[in-house]
Amino acid sequence: MEKSRLEELYVNDIRPSLKKQLKLNNIMQVPRIAKIVLNVGVKEAINDNKVLSLVTNTLGLIAGQRPVKRLARKSIAGFKMRKGMPIGVMVTLRRKKMYEFLDRLISLALPKVRDFQGLSSQFDGHGNYNLGIKEWIVFPEVEYDVGKKVYGFNITIQTTAKNDEQGRALLESFKAPFRKVEK
Repeated sequence: MEKSRLEELYVNDIRPSLKKQLKLNNIMQVPRIAKIVLNVGVKEAINDNKVLSLVTNTLGLIAGQRPVKRLARKSIAGFKMRKGMPIGVMVTLRRKKMYEFLDRLISLALPKVRDFQGLSSQFDGHGNYNLGIKEWIVFPEVEYDVGKKVYGFNITIQTTAKNDEQGRALLESFKAPFRKVEK
């Protein structure tokens, strides 16, 4: 199976240099990206089911695979939401599609974000990173007039890193544009 550009870069260049940089004994201890999860919450889906299909199709274009509907876990009367109603969509990317998405995110989408000054360094304590995209039109697969409303979504990058320093080093080696920390 043919590897994507970033996957080859990871195997040939990033992994050996990270092993040296993090002072690890074994190449298998070097952190890697396990999966990337894209998630869109659609509150309008309570009233209009067509909105959910539009979001599903668009997220499918961005991810390159079919998203799954997410159902409400409990009923909330104030939001007119019943348990089991579809309220969002998500897709989990692994292997080649994961690396292709990360490549498009870093090289194409993030530079198109208006007033972008770099990613914040807010990791979850275990080396995983969450990122919110306010407008999905920054991805080249999405047409500007895809619907009446532009949606945003959450991107979770789950790594095998033991801590935030290893996770940040991994993402920086992929050229993720983090903000410079001023001391």
